[in-house]
Amino acid sequence: MPDFTPADSTDADVDAERRFGGLDRLYGDGARRALAELRVVVAGIGGVGAWSVEALARSGVGALTLVDLDHVAESNINRQVHALGSTLGRAKIAAMADRVRDINPGCRVECVDDFVGPDNVDAILSGPPGVLLDCTDQVTAKIAMILQARAAGWLALACGGAGGKTDPLALRAGDLSAVTHDALLGRVRQELRQRHSYPKGGAAGGKPRRRVPRMGVHCLWFDQPVVLPEAWRRAAAASAPASAPQGLSCAGYGSAVAITATMGMAAADWAVRQGLAKAGL
Repeated sequence: MPDFTPADSTDADVDAERRFGGLDRLYGDGARRALAELRVVVAGIGGVGAWSVEALARSGVGALTLVDLDHVAESNINRQVHALGSTLGRAKIAAMADRVRDINPGCRVECVDDFVGPDNVDAILSGPPGVLLDCTDQVTAKIAMILQARAAGWLALACGGAGGKTDPLALRAGDLSAVTHDALLGRVRQELRQRHSYPKGGAAGGKPRRRVPRMGVHCLWFDQPVVLPEAWRRAAAASAPASAPQGLSCAGYGSAVAITATMGMAAADWAVRQGLAKAGL
C-alpha cells in the first residue's frame, strides 16, 4: 500500500469548507467529500504534471502520489509552477509536495523518487484503483502505465507532447487512435499496435476500414504541427541531423507556460470529473 505523508497536525484549524466549499456550489452537494476521498497518481512532475498537481490540490483532492526523479533546474522556470529561484536544485516531487501541503494541509502526499518503468509500475499503481495522469515524455514509461492501468483497473489519461507547440486552443481530447501531430503519442500507438495486440488502423482483410477502431486509451494532445527550433531547421537544411536538438520533451523543443499549463489544467479537470462521476455527481 502507498506510504502517504500524513497531514500536518498544526494545520488542524484550516477551514476546509472555506477553502473548498466552492466545489459543492459548482458540482453539487457531496463534491468536496468525493474529491477528498479521491486518489490521483501523477507521473512526471514537469511542465504538464506540476500544473496538474497544483490544480488537483486546489480542488481538494485527498490523496496525491507524485512520481519523478528529476530536480528543479533554471531552464524549468519558464513553464513549471514549482520552478522558482528558491527551489533550484530541489527534487521536483519535494518542491511540489510543499506547495500541495500549503494549499491543502489535509491532502495525503506520497512522493516516489523515481522514474516510471516496467520494473516499478505495479508498485506505483498499487492499492485500490484510482486515477492516473501520465505526464511523462518517455515512450517506455507511457506503455508500461497504459498496460498496468488496464490490468489493474485504473482510470488513466496519457498526455502528449507540449514542447514545440504554441496554440493552447489546439488542445484536443480523445482516443489514442485519433491523435494527430504528436510524435510522442504516435510512437506509443505504434508500439501498442505492433507489440501488445491493440487494434490497428488501415485496411482490414484488404478492404479500407470505414472507421479506425478505438484503442481504449484516453489522451490529451495539441493538434498543431510542431515548431522546430531554428538550430534544428538549420541543421536539417545542412543535412547535419546529428547537430540538431534531440528528444521529444520540452528540453529539446522550445516551450511556453501557456501550453504546459493548459494541458496540465485539462488533465486535472479530467481527473476531477472521474472522481465526481464515481461518486454519482
